[in-house]
Amino acid sequence: VQLVESGGGLVQPGGSLTLSCVASGFHFSRFSMNWYRQAPGQERELVAFISPAGSLTNYTDSVKGRFTISRDNDRNALYLQMNSLKSEDTAVYYCYADSWTIFTGHEEYWGQGTQVTVSS
Repeated sequence: VQLVESGGGLVQPGGSLTLSCVASGFHFSRFSMNWYRQAPGQERELVAFISPAGSLTNYTDSVKGRFTISRDNDRNALYLQMNSLKSEDTAVYYCYADSWTIFTGHEEYWGQGTQVTVSS
């Protein structure tokens, strides 16, 4: 099982970045997908959620209207479009896959993270 994030980097305040997460080794389309982030000295926080079919999304209040989560189940890929970036968005961003069924129980997988730095 692998979740490989990419797309992080250094961007100026007000700029944009798109993060990608490519999955392998599990049935991607059956899993809810999430983006989390962790800033230095802080706890990891949930940023955005998307349901297995992509029909339902949710965001933490601080990114609503600026970030968009999406997925392509044909490509086993998850995305996070980040606009109007602020310095407080600086963190390591992780993708997280989550599923629960009565047959398989709870399955969860984490990516290795990608650094996003917002600074002038």
